[in-house]
Amino acid sequence: MNKPVALKKGDKVALVSLSSGILGEDFCKHQVKLGIQRLQEFGLEPIFMPNALKGMSYIKENPKARAEDLKQAFYDDHIKGIICVIGGDDTYTLLPFLMEDYQFIEKVKTCPKLFTGFSDTTINHLMFYKLGIQTFYGPNFLCDLAELGKEMIPYTKNAFESYFTAGQKEMLSSPIWYEERTDFSAHSVGIERTAHEETRGYEVLQGEGIFRGRLLGGCLESLYDMLTTNRYEDQKEVCEKYGIFPSLEKWKGKVLFLETCEEKPAPEKVEMELNALKERGIFEVVNGILVGKPQDEAYYEEYKAVYKKVISNKKLPILYNVNFGHSTPRGVLPYGSLVEVDLTNKKLFLKKTGLRQSNTIILEKIVYHIFISLIEVAIKVSFPGKVELLIIK
Repeated sequence: MNKPVALKKGDKVALVSLSSGILGEDFCKHQVKLGIQRLQEFGLEPIFMPNALKGMSYIKENPKARAEDLKQAFYDDHIKGIICVIGGDDTYTLLPFLMEDYQFIEKVKTCPKLFTGFSDTTINHLMFYKLGIQTFYGPNFLCDLAELGKEMIPYTKNAFESYFTAGQKEMLSSPIWYEERTDFSAHSVGIERTAHEETRGYEVLQGEGIFRGRLLGGCLESLYDMLTTNRYEDQKEVCEKYGIFPSLEKWKGKVLFLETCEEKPAPEKVEMELNALKERGIFEVVNGILVGKPQDEAYYEEYKAVYKKVISNKKLPILYNVNFGHSTPRGVLPYGSLVEVDLTNKKLFLKKTGLRQSNTIILEKIVYHIFISLIEVAIKVSFPGKVELLIIK
């Protein structure tokens, strides 16, 4: 996969509302301020794209405008990273404006940028996966950078800091988990979330030993909606038209990661969603599964039972209660990166996270120019007087 460059202090990062436009509402002004402050503390310069703060109604009614924001974030070479404001439920409506724009596609392929978000952003991630660039299922602006407590959640902050390096080598189980807030108003600024000691850690539902593979997956509800007319009548048709849901061949040998959304779906619904993946043969070809911690530990035991019921391949390894997705705190899973999971010791290693350092790119260019110079010298020695003609050829 084509891999983006790690962020560095001084970089500009784009904020995009690709699904919900909630951040543009007046009741979110305190969160905008907090998020800006946190990004500046990382040494980054936040750039809100032209339509990102236009509010829920405008964003809902104007998918083309949302798509334009994403395009401009890629076209602007001064912008080094793209942070999704939040998820939503209709990101798929951007696909016609993106996947039929060949200038945009070429820019994405030749100039990949760090892209982070989760939930309905799954659609964007899978689009970029199809285009061959690595993106990151991780923190977004509203849920993480604009955290209402005095500081960002430490585990999530550490995960975000990995965007400045080559990435994390091991994804640890957080020693603490946090309940979702019920009050996001300005009155909650400075008030910490209710925290709980993590007593379970990673849980092995089935399988043994070590399994490996490259990461591919997302929010279970988003994946299900892509395959059905469950939420929107045309979503399945649109996603099929642009080949966004990976073919069975693409799932072979992968480590599938799945997590449930903030709707806290009933176990019966999760069973239906998993069966949709099962019908496509996915559980027969992947090397293993990572399951995200349910938000607020809702249906914690019931979900475990559903996974074991639906997945008839009892040798397929499943690691449960991993910190990514809608639960807090939130880690980072890089699409396409090689992971190794040790079920015996309950360890999750990220072998190749893929972010390139800016000095690596400079080194690559130096090596390239040295290589070309050596070729020219060799040609001059071997074919004196014919150098220019041979180089042109």
